[in-house]
Amino acid sequence: MLKTLTTGAALIASLAATGASAHAAPAAGPSTDMVIDVVAANGSGCPWGTAAVTVSPDSKAFTVTYSQFIAQAGAGTKATDFRKNCQLALNVHVPQGYTYAIAGADYRGYAHLESGASGSESANYYFQGEPQSTRIRHNFTGPTSADWVRTDTVGISSLAFLPCGERRYLNVNTELRVDRGWSSPKATSFLTMDSTDGRIDTVYHVAWKKC
Repeated sequence: MLKTLTTGAALIASLAATGASAHAAPAAGPSTDMVIDVVAANGSGCPWGTAAVTVSPDSKAFTVTYSQFIAQAGAGTKATDFRKNCQLALNVHVPQGYTYAIAGADYRGYAHLESGASGSESANYYFQGEPQSTRIRHNFTGPTSADWVRTDTVGISSLAFLPCGERRYLNVNTELRVDRGWSSPKATSFLTMDSTDGRIDTVYHVAWKKC
């Protein structure tokens, strides 16, 4: 099912150790579907109406789709274009008797970096009211002009589960940066979370745990 992006102030929170044991192996998913609403969004990478969420049929993953997430530097760009970010607050409706953690994420996009230019993609995901989690960063170096895929993986021993019975928003914060470096001032370099069909599909994998 598709949930349309709605307006609102993004909620700042974080992911850390919770009351649920982070060392327990993830359980099989619940029989009922997970439902996710985008309740707030902030950032230059996701203006109103340009992001949405879909949940996989097996409720083991969800995808955030963007349409205007691009950072660029060089000829014809503004001084603020080198950095774009998006922070989403997601209301995850968890089936009764279960809790969940983010076990990993797959990021996809396109990079066009001139010789001498560089870029980066970074992200963190965390629960409302918890200390901020460590941001994971992936770097890119020019020259390159190709689709890219990067994966964040969280080990079982490091999974941070939402405390059973609590309702907290899941915050997803992503950022793209491009540095022109010593590339030609007449050239433009850019980095997008945007596949060749004009969209970005960022997939977040979910680990379930019985309460």
